[in-house]
This record gives sequence, structure tokens and C-alpha cells, in this order.
Amino acid sequence: MTTRGEHLTDSVRNARADARAQTGLTSEWMPYLPASGSPFAPAGVDPVDLVWAETVAPGGYAHKVLARGTRLRLDDPTGDACAHLVVYNALEPVERLNVADTVKIPWQAYLGAGHPLLSGEGRVLATVVADTSAHHDAFCGTTTEAWNDRKYGDARPEGPSPAGRSLFVKAAAKHGLSRRDLPPSVSFFQGVRVEADGGFTWLGSAGPGTSVELVAELPLLVLLANVAHPLDPRPEYVVGPLRVHAWRGPATGPGDERFTATPERNRAYLNSIDYAEARGL
Repeated sequence: MTTRGEHLTDSVRNARADARAQTGLTSEWMPYLPASGSPFAPAGVDPVDLVWAETVAPGGYAHKVLARGTRLRLDDPTGDACAHLVVYNALEPVERLNVADTVKIPWQAYLGAGHPLLSGEGRVLATVVADTSAHHDAFCGTTTEAWNDRKYGDARPEGPSPAGRSLFVKAAAKHGLSRRDLPPSVSFFQGVRVEADGGFTWLGSAGPGTSVELVAELPLLVLLANVAHPLDPRPEYVVGPLRVHAWRGPATGPGDERFTATPERNRAYLNSIDYAEARGL
């Protein structure tokens, strides 16, 4: 059946009736509005405290602006999600994730609990505060159109095997940003390790039911692309749903162990606090 046969929109009145007929229809891939309506609220979190709740489709993307101190939780229910992430200072998006500093300042290239995500300004944008997966990647970035065309034969954002870069472009455009504003990303739930010869080994997933939690150290613009990892050796485009929840909380402060874990991290947290307090945040 054609779209014209499914929808009667040949007049304003019919178009309005057709649009209103869609009220109440749902999809398993959707943001929950209000967020408190999520059927997957994390244990121990009162649903009324949620400010973002969404299930991102395999091959889908999401984006959100979050206040400083917001807790962001990513869940991999099937073991096949791959959450590629870029974060920006929402007040000044020219400040964005710097993957080189993110692995340099903590002297650790493998993401996990306690790991700060840094900008090029020496400030912590977000911190990984909990992790049950330990299968992540700060080396490879996300997939490109050329890569997916070569491997899967299709890289269209609306196609069966969208590239992460294309989805980031779409998400960034919602906030007035363009392709040139996109830095390299990190990814969660599909691990990579560096071998002695400098080569990469893809570890895959830790299995279903794992999660990662981050806290926003500054107001954040969050971009997510849920696409297959570029080193995934499987010939098929394999990716599962990604669940996203966020709720208000405190940013990292002097009472937190990670605040003074190393001199370098302490300085980065102090830089973030200085920036926030100067703006009354």
C-alpha cells in the first residue's frame, strides 16, 4: 500500500484528522514523555526525578542538553548495543570532548569507573562514576560512510547500516552544529584492547544487562549514536537497543574520592568548578 493510500491528507481538515489519529501510538524506540513514564527506570531512582528517558533504536541516535550534576545512565539490555558518545560544554560548544586529553590526564587509556572525560580546555566535562561492563573504547572512534559502504554496502542514515558519523551530523545539526564541529568520539559496551605490537583486538561485549553511569561536571550537550563498532568482525550489521536515563544530582566535589585521585585530575576538576562558579552554576 502506498503512503497516499494509508493517509488521507488532501485537505487541511483531513490532514488534521489524520495527524490526530496518530495520538497514542507508540514505538519501542522512543523518548518517554514525561521521562517519569519510562518502564525501565533504574533501580533506586524515583521515576519523578528523571529528566531524560529514551530507548535508542539499533542504528539510531539521540541528543540532549543536561544540567551540571546530572547523572546519565546507559544500559545495554541485549549485549549488542554500542553507545558512541560525544559531549560538549552546552554553554560554549566550541569546548568539546578531547579524546587525547581524556586518556592522557588520568594516565589510562581504558575507560572505566572514575575516568574523567576532558575537554581541550583542561576541564572535566563528565566523569564515568559506575561501570558494570568494562568493555569500552577510546581508540577507534565511530564508523564513517566510506567504511560502512565498503563493509555493508550501505551507509545511509535511514538505511539498514547507518554510519555513526552520519548520525552525529544529524544530531549536531539539531543544536546548530555542523560536521566540522564533531570531534572523535568514545564508545561504550564494545571493548578494544591494544596488543604488544600496537594492533587492536576487538573484545566485543561483556554480555547483556550491563550499564555505565556518568555525571555531568558542566552543562552538557550529549550526542549518542548507537551503531556497530568499526572493528566488529561480524559480516552482518549487529547492534542492539540502547536505554538512556538521566536524573539530577551533584557534580563531583572535594568530598568525592575521585576529586583528588591524582594531581592532574584534581586540577581538571578545579578548572571545571571555577568555570561553573563564575557563571553562577
